[in-house]
Amino acid sequence: MNSTLFKTIDIAPLAVFRIFFGFLIACESFGAIISGWIKDVLIAPQFTFSFIGFEWIQPLSGNGMYYYFALMGVLGISIMIGFRYVLSMFLFCLLWTGVYLMQKSSYNNHYYLLIIISFMMIFLPANRYKSLDVKFGYTKESVEIPYWINLIFIIQITIVYFYAFVAKLYPDWLDGTFTKNLLQGTTTRPFFLELFAQKWFYLFIAYAGILYDLLIIPFLLYRKTRTLALLASLLFHLFNAIVLQIGIFPFFALSFALFFYNPDTIRKIFFRNKITKPLFPSLNFKNKKILYFLFTPFLFIQLILPLRHYFIKGDVLWTEEGHRLSWRMMLRERSGYISFEIVENDTKQSMIYDYSKNLTSKQARQLPTKPDFIWQYCQKIKEEYNGKNISIYVNCANSINRKPYKILIDPKYDMAKAKWNYFFHNEWILINN
Repeated sequence: MNSTLFKTIDIAPLAVFRIFFGFLIACESFGAIISGWIKDVLIAPQFTFSFIGFEWIQPLSGNGMYYYFALMGVLGISIMIGFRYVLSMFLFCLLWTGVYLMQKSSYNNHYYLLIIISFMMIFLPANRYKSLDVKFGYTKESVEIPYWINLIFIIQITIVYFYAFVAKLYPDWLDGTFTKNLLQGTTTRPFFLELFAQKWFYLFIAYAGILYDLLIIPFLLYRKTRTLALLASLLFHLFNAIVLQIGIFPFFALSFALFFYNPDTIRKIFFRNKITKPLFPSLNFKNKKILYFLFTPFLFIQLILPLRHYFIKGDVLWTEEGHRLSWRMMLRERSGYISFEIVENDTKQSMIYDYSKNLTSKQARQLPTKPDFIWQYCQKIKEEYNGKNISIYVNCANSINRKPYKILIDPKYDMAKAKWNYFFHNEWILINN
């Protein structure tokens, strides 16, 4: 086992991945500026739903977030060309984690995956080849790395696809309900609306998604099916990119294929030049310590973290508890309605609170469907009443995949006294209704 993990292989896949990764995060950062994403998500809102416990991380005022993302874009370019790589990678990881934690209104699983890969890349010698760091003498050139570096990327992407597969094994996916609703919401063109309404088509998409998540890794690992798996990935991810418009994720996911191919093949495709002998093999005790004491625990956490919702009372599809960080990607359509009744306990006067007054239209649509948003908004109401003796009662119902509405929040529970339970079920979220 030790000999397999630490055998030397060509650095080419890691170097090419660094180039792709830097390019993609630069696109993500500059694209957020150009598309108006920053304005809509981070500047326009009066109140941002940050991750609970990280409320102190807030968007910069004025045009600050434009400069913030411009800096991340520059760091992406720096990573791509391998200039001051370690510093650039560390800063990007830090800044992107800040973006992730300061808002939940625009949530995609690839935002979390970017954090994971950015963190991993800080500690890997991705700048040891075809980089300005080598050219300027900031680091020594190396054409070999230990095999475990490729392996950790394979394990990480396997975790993503495995849990994505498991999450799809529920009735509304298996009978095509969700895929039908999803596809029909992506277009207004009559031809595509008619196609997407065909049972054979939305069932095909549903089961193609299941089979892809289940089989893509085994097919990439097996040499005889590897190229077929890559072609299937291209079709799958291009379809998602065009129809679902989910940013860089399809191209990001495709880049992991680099680690499944023979490194010599990657060199022939991207670098052409042959290497006759190693210049600076990366075999030393430090690498072993990084693997055993950093990456092994890190990957173990990634393996168990998506399991936490199984230990929380209720169905995660309904309660949302344990939904994030679990690779539960595009699984359900959720809609809801909500009202907040404020009771001043000293005077017994009550009123309906206008929650739309300080939320964007997107936030107002999301608020009824996310229990953590509801709890956070109740905290905001309490702050607005500045210590007055009030009770907050919430009338909220949700529909999953366009099915009948059911009550989500206990209407008799005083949400002014509600606590947020990070690890277990919150009793004010109804699960038997």
